[in-house]
Amino acid sequence: MVHHLDEMKMLIKEEKDFKFIDEGKGQKLMLLHGLFGALSNYKDVLKYFSDKNNVIIPLLPLYDLPIINATIRGLVKHVNKFINYKGYKDLVLLGNSLGGHVALVYALTYPEDVKALVLTGSSGLYENTFGGSYPKKGNYEYIKEKTAFTFYDPKTASKELVDEVFESVNNRGKAIKIIAMSRSAMKDNLTDQLPNIKMPVQLIWGMQDKITPPEVAEDFHSLLPNSELTFIDKCGHAPMMELPGEFNVLVEKFLVKLQNDETSQ
Repeated sequence: MVHHLDEMKMLIKEEKDFKFIDEGKGQKLMLLHGLFGALSNYKDVLKYFSDKNNVIIPLLPLYDLPIINATIRGLVKHVNKFINYKGYKDLVLLGNSLGGHVALVYALTYPEDVKALVLTGSSGLYENTFGGSYPKKGNYEYIKEKTAFTFYDPKTASKELVDEVFESVNNRGKAIKIIAMSRSAMKDNLTDQLPNIKMPVQLIWGMQDKITPPEVAEDFHSLLPNSELTFIDKCGHAPMMELPGEFNVLVEKFLVKLQNDETSQ
């Protein structure tokens, strides 16, 4: 696992103010990560799709934005600058947790750039942040327990991931930004705006997601007019990490269907 992450780090390109991965050719699939574990979250998705799609992962500047811009809208603005700079069109945005929230607000603000959305454990309606309380600084066991809360199988919370979360919440500058982002996500409720998203949306949800529980997925499904919902059993808040095999197959079916619908028009 570490070896593959090192490979991913080697794939990171830097241009202007942007750090990103851009691999493969074909349908553009942009992955938007959540608050923790930017790269490790999507290593299996990148590996699976980059030989048949153009997979793009912008590293969201969660800790680099000025505090006033440490919001969902601040991240959307950054992603828009990046997309304009690269000239990307017809994107499928795939977002987990906070990344799903960013994808939704992006689709509402710049619908011309987005062909479809894939959301998994997305915020935007309701989320139970860190199991109801903000992580206590300094206590490694507590952070380990709260990171494991993200998953159905606590073993999915690798030492590497726990270390990453522990480092973030113990770094004062980062902790302040994390709190600001979490608050922004909770305030930025999209209930009234979701019916305006007319593009196809695939919702993939863990049946045992404790952070955005299954009823949140049902609410997204009823509010998004052109959406389909699939639950993955024995799976928590991050299906693309916990059960990447099932997750990737579902996303691939959705992408193929999108392509077929286009060619038949």
